[in-house]
Amino acid sequence: MSELILHHYPTSPFAEKARLLLGFKGLSWRSVHIPPMMPKPDLTALTGGYRKTPVLQVGADVYCDTSLIARRLEQEKASPALFPEGREMIAASFAAWADSVVFQHAVSLVFQPESIAMRFAKLSPEAIKAFIADRAGLFSGGSATRLAAEQAKHQWPTIMARLEQQLQREEGDFLLGEPSIADFAMAHPLWFLKGTPVTSPLVDAYPAVSAWLARVLGFGHGAASEMSAEQALDVARNATPAALPEESFEEPNGFALGQRVAIAATDYGVDPVAGELVFAGRETLILRREDERAGVVHVHFPRLGFKLSAQ
Repeated sequence: MSELILHHYPTSPFAEKARLLLGFKGLSWRSVHIPPMMPKPDLTALTGGYRKTPVLQVGADVYCDTSLIARRLEQEKASPALFPEGREMIAASFAAWADSVVFQHAVSLVFQPESIAMRFAKLSPEAIKAFIADRAGLFSGGSATRLAAEQAKHQWPTIMARLEQQLQREEGDFLLGEPSIADFAMAHPLWFLKGTPVTSPLVDAYPAVSAWLARVLGFGHGAASEMSAEQALDVARNATPAALPEESFEEPNGFALGQRVAIAATDYGVDPVAGELVFAGRETLILRREDERAGVVHVHFPRLGFKLSAQ
């Protein structure tokens, strides 16, 4: 069985979500650190241009977006479940809302001048300028818009009051009673806010939320061991992509298997990835692509939040 390889960097909120998912599942994995900013030549050799963090690699299969990474980890180890039986849609829909709306608020609040000054205190002015320019590029061209800090501050108490109430009244210790994908999607934006004393009070002011967050973070990160980017590329190059899923499904926009297409996120980080469409299912799209360094790989994307276009 191929090892789970996570391409990530320590301060990425979505990478923290993935690390916690690995911890919740009690899995062992290899850790490949990637740059927080472009260029990312080793990562894009695997993905074909997708630049968001994190990316999960299993042999010659590459999984983009944490919503899909969660489903892949569910295949790896079914129990404990991220999508509780009978509540799959509730869990997945709440997670999608937290990953978009709550994360959007957290980004706006974290990127206030006072918070940035503390978070980047050890960086040179040039490095800070380069990071901000990189993030401006990341968030251009897609449907995601920057939420004004004033509006984020205005709306944040409503989000947190509702979360506090839910946790106070829930019979179990987690959002749906038992832990689920909903908890991990909600936790990572709050973990991001806890990164500096400037924004930490936005979480600390809510005792039930703080206690719940400690429980979620308490799952830890599983058993990680370091791997170099070159080693990960060697793994891909020497592996064969896994068998394609068996699913009877008619692509609604008429794209055909074997067709040359591009897949891109619709919200931000909209860099397209080109390749041969080898699978199109209800949840997942898979491209076959060949790279000089990575060999033949299958790059997996979720259907939700991504678009297909002809090449």
